[in-house]
Parts: sequence; structure tokens; C-alpha cells
Amino acid sequence: MPSPEAPAAGAPWYRLAIDAFKAHDIRLVTYVPDNVLRPLIEAVHADPFFTAFATTREEEALGILTGAWMGGTRGILLMQTSGFATLPNAIASLAVPFQIPLLMMVSERGTLGEFNQGQALVAKTMRPVLDALALEHHTLSRLDEVSFILDRAIRQAVATQAPACFILSPLLTGGKVFAA
Repeated sequence: MPSPEAPAAGAPWYRLAIDAFKAHDIRLVTYVPDNVLRPLIEAVHADPFFTAFATTREEEALGILTGAWMGGTRGILLMQTSGFATLPNAIASLAVPFQIPLLMMVSERGTLGEFNQGQALVAKTMRPVLDALALEHHTLSRLDEVSFILDRAIRQAVATQAPACFILSPLLTGGKVFAA
């Protein structure tokens, strides 16, 4: 397996994410379906290392992950920007006070040609909300930084027992393609 400092040559962002998940024994992947995250979701479903399943809401996924952590299983929540808007209360009342290193990966919508005003509003408020909750968050926009940031931030989240959020920029993923 490649080290976090030396990503596999030519590996797409989602393969680097999978490598980081495996390196940190993150076996449970909960998600609300999203087209940008589709390659990652399909890859974790295809890999017997992971248990992956869709939830109906982000709060449901968060609850499952906090229970899994308490039972000794590490996991991550995958969602798009608008889904994050439903989580601040659950993060502030469950993950933070009970020191759950909740890991979240958000496909960023609401920028670079977005047509959906709801997505654009959440994209403008997500980082300030994360800051207000004093949560570690990193925007991944370059392939050469994905492995390093995921490795170090996951390591920090577990060591400090605090949530962390990874925001996947359209510059990294290609984002959602809109008709002109």
C-alpha cells in the first residue's frame, strides 16, 4: 500500500480516499447518495473490506456512526453540501460532547456554476458553521494533497476524539456537470 506521503501514480481521488480509509481501519461507510461521490460509493461497495450502505438522511448516518464508534468500529459519512445543513445540532449535541471522532466527507456543491440556490447558500455557510463548532475541516482541491490531508486529519480526529470534515472541491472531483 502506498504511504500517505507518496500517492499511487495516476490514482484518482477516490482511490486515495479508499487507501486512507483502509490505513486507518475505517470499515463502515454510511452515505446519502450523490453523483459526485458515486465513484467512491461504488468502490467501497465493491470492496469486501467495507460495510457500506445508504441512509435516508444525514442525521441517521451520523447516529449509526456514533453508535459504531462506541462499539469499536470506525466509519465515515459521505454526503453533499446541502446534506451538511441538517447536521449542526446532531454534531453539537452528540459527536462533540461525547468526543466521537465523527468523520465526514462532503462533495462541495453551490460553487462554480451551481444553479441550485439551496446548494449555493449552504456552500457559503458550511465553513463558518464548522468554525463555529470548532471542528477541524479541510478542503481537498488537489490530487497531490489528498493522501497527506486524509492521513493526518484522520489521525488527529482519533487522537483528539473530535470530529473532522473533508470538503471535496469540484477542482478535485470535477463536480456536478450542468447543462449550459
